[in-house]
Amino acid sequence: MYWDQLTSPQIDSYNRSTPVILPISATEQHGAHLPLATDRMIGDHFCQKLNEQIPEEVLILPNISVGCSEHHTDFAGSLSVQHVHFINQLTDISNCVVKYGFKNILVFNSHGGNQAVGQTFMETFGYRNPEVRIAMATWWRIALGQLAVLNESGKGGCGHAGEFETSLMLVIAPELVQMKLAAAKTNVPTFDWAEGDLLYGSEASLYRTMKEMTPSGVYGDPQFATRDKGLKITNIVTDKLKKIVQDLGK
Repeated sequence: MYWDQLTSPQIDSYNRSTPVILPISATEQHGAHLPLATDRMIGDHFCQKLNEQIPEEVLILPNISVGCSEHHTDFAGSLSVQHVHFINQLTDISNCVVKYGFKNILVFNSHGGNQAVGQTFMETFGYRNPEVRIAMATWWRIALGQLAVLNESGKGGCGHAGEFETSLMLVIAPELVQMKLAAAKTNVPTFDWAEGDLLYGSEASLYRTMKEMTPSGVYGDPQFATRDKGLKITNIVTDKLKKIVQDLGK
């Protein structure tokens, strides 16, 4: 169930072992063909599918929809908060959840720029709250093997606003997808050891702004996106997310 759609007494009636999901995302450019809300809408999409399947086994908090996106701010419309403020917000919300006695928290991420800071929050909060079981999951990481089978654009094609995100948006909000403006891959090459995307992680990290990575704001190839692929991604990720939540609730 959605946390903010319940009354205070209803929240108080829940078993305290019920997993609480904290979705984190971003509001940032996704090229010329996808809306700024893409990451938030994708995260909400998976939570909605989960809620349809096991509404009584999970509590879903409001999505934190402005994340760590400073590397996107060369493109108009992108919003960002500093890492320390983001961690503070995660901490404050989680402290409230724990105050009410809930013991299982899952941070569910749908933005690449939140991964490292989310991990830092989880490790810090977990150490300081040993009675709480806290986990973090990023949607494209939880079922890599199954998702890789769907990849047609190759390495570098499933990046920001690329094949997978565009496929999902064709399911979630096709009226907001402007496929006529979806450019072919414009990834700017760098060292071999720093190349990577959602599916294929790099061997080592090299900081570059998104503008340095791609002049179009799209890192990947959205031309391989299809609605059918988006439906398959939805099923794969939702199934894995469901397993994680149910394991936490045991």
